[in-house]
Amino acid sequence: MLCVLTMMNHVVLTGGRITVSLTALKMGLSTIEVGWLVAVFAILPMLLSIRTGRWIDQIGTFRPLAIGGTLTTIGASLPFIFPSQITLLVAACSIGIGFMLVQVATQNLLGQADPAKRLRNFSWLSLTLAGSGFAGPLFAGLAIDHLGDRYAFGLLTIPPLVALLVMHYVRHILRAADAPTGAKPEKRRRVMELAAIPPLRRVLGVNTMLSGAWDTHLFVVPLYGVTIGLSATTIGIILAAFSSATFAIRLVLPFILRHVRSWTLVRVAIGTAVVVFVVYPWFRDLRVLIALSFVLGLALGSCQPSMLALLHQHSPPGRAAEAVGLRMALINTSQVSLPLAFGALGTVIGIAPLFWAYASTLVAGGVLCRNPPAESPSDTA
Repeated sequence: MLCVLTMMNHVVLTGGRITVSLTALKMGLSTIEVGWLVAVFAILPMLLSIRTGRWIDQIGTFRPLAIGGTLTTIGASLPFIFPSQITLLVAACSIGIGFMLVQVATQNLLGQADPAKRLRNFSWLSLTLAGSGFAGPLFAGLAIDHLGDRYAFGLLTIPPLVALLVMHYVRHILRAADAPTGAKPEKRRRVMELAAIPPLRRVLGVNTMLSGAWDTHLFVVPLYGVTIGLSATTIGIILAAFSSATFAIRLVLPFILRHVRSWTLVRVAIGTAVVVFVVYPWFRDLRVLIALSFVLGLALGSCQPSMLALLHQHSPPGRAAEAVGLRMALINTSQVSLPLAFGALGTVIGIAPLFWAYASTLVAGGVLCRNPPAESPSDTA
């Protein structure tokens, strides 16, 4: 149930990015202004997620879930009620912060389960987010084409509003499942204390690089498609193959993890991503590009549940949500910095070397997986 509630809010995030960017372009904003507007979705969560995690560690998850769902609902509704450039900016802020609250709270609550159920919980969460990651942009695109920008925002208001109503109805169940520490730290806790834990540092580093590979694909493939003359629809098909692969692999992931250790799966994913990024610029045939995108989706989509389970396994007691917040801060930093860096480098060195540059980064990341920390048996069951 909690995974479904998170999925409803994720639809607003993924659909909202498309709707905000297309609406802003129709309002006359430049592509640079639109880029910064979309970056707002990640910039504020990047700055606030660690502090949010500390807060959730102390008070529990129900209130952050409710506040997050309210913010995403408000963010989607404002451009519907008052369409303007200002409300688009407020929408990006509200939706970004709102989903960050929902995601950190959800991952913390799912991670509180006993180790035997933790990986299963994160597998279900990853599966539902893969579904909403595919459905959100599709839902928004259809609404824009058939109803217009304003009513697209109105429809995006429905999923988080339904999630809020369901949360109110089952609030006693969510509160009973939660286990806040209620502790008020006697001294200021430093995030570097978490980064100083070798197993946790390794998990965070590898997770950030895998997330960067995901963002690299989503950003560089459209640029490459334009350079070789592909239409927008064709580029969309290539990206859809990636999304469908992440959904497909998560359907069978619980069965795979019964026989394969988490770090083994991560090493395979890194190796596969390196090969795909190295060979990608050598092909222009649509069928090959779709196949490569699908293979990359299988590789990257297989790692998130394992990374989340390992994150909770190696987090200090009472600081799991803070560790989740640190993970989100690193991911959002990647989502902001990589497009800006690749946009600047692409004009100097071209598009193909961008694939190879990130492949080199992944090779370096593979070094972190040579001697991984020990896994508990439950995290590989």
